[in-house]
Order: sequence, then structure tokens, then C-alpha cells
Amino acid sequence: MNDCCQGSNILIYSCSGGSDVGEIADRTARKLGQEGFGKMTCLAAIGAHLPKFLEAAKGTDKNITIDGCPVACARKNLEHIGIKPLSFILTELGLVKGQTPVSEKIVVEMAEKIISKVTAPGGQGAGTCGCSCC
Repeated sequence: MNDCCQGSNILIYSCSGGSDVGEIADRTARKLGQEGFGKMTCLAAIGAHLPKFLEAAKGTDKNITIDGCPVACARKNLEHIGIKPLSFILTELGLVKGQTPVSEKIVVEMAEKIISKVTAPGGQGAGTCGCSCC
């Protein structure tokens, strides 16, 4: 875990679709939250346009979406309210929809890939030190 990113400025939204990759997306988001990388919050509240959730999304440094498949429901929910999140689609990170058994090993692997892409110098979400706190 990158010590620089304590999660106070990162909100994480997840697909929780009915497929294996949807479940893995949800578990990955929960793992990132539990490990302090960011704070998992409610995607349904964004879709319902609940004011406090919209304000939080618009006021944070980074919004990360984790979708299981290319339909990208989580990402599209944020785009619908004018936010372009850092978007991760698990099938683009090597998983195969309908063929990926849900396991802790895969959840850890996906969490590590996301952290790596967000914190790498010049990576998808990098600031000057690779996270939102710089």
C-alpha cells in the first residue's frame, strides 16, 4: 500500500453486477477501502442523485470506478453527473466474464493492479508523487 495515499481524498464506486466479474469488482472496491486506499461509497446514491453523495463526488480529489465488464455502469453513473472518474474495467485487466471464479487471490490481484496504475509515476491517476495528496 502506498503510504502517501491515506484514502481521505479518493472515493471508490463499484459495479456489483450479477456476473463473476461484477462480484469481483465489488469485493475489490471493498478491499481497497478496508486497506485505506480510498473510501468505498454508494454508487446507487449517485444514480438516485442524492445531494450529499453528489456533493462528495464533486468535492473529492479522485473518483475511482471499478467495473466488471465493458458495459461500465459505474463509470457511466459518474459521467452522467459530469464527473470523469479514473475507470478500471476488470475484463481489461485480464479477467474473463463468465469464466473467472471469485476468489480472494483474484480480488487481491485486482486491487494490486489498480493501486499500481493509480500510484505509478505518470500512471493513470498520478500526481507529482503518484497520488492525490501531492
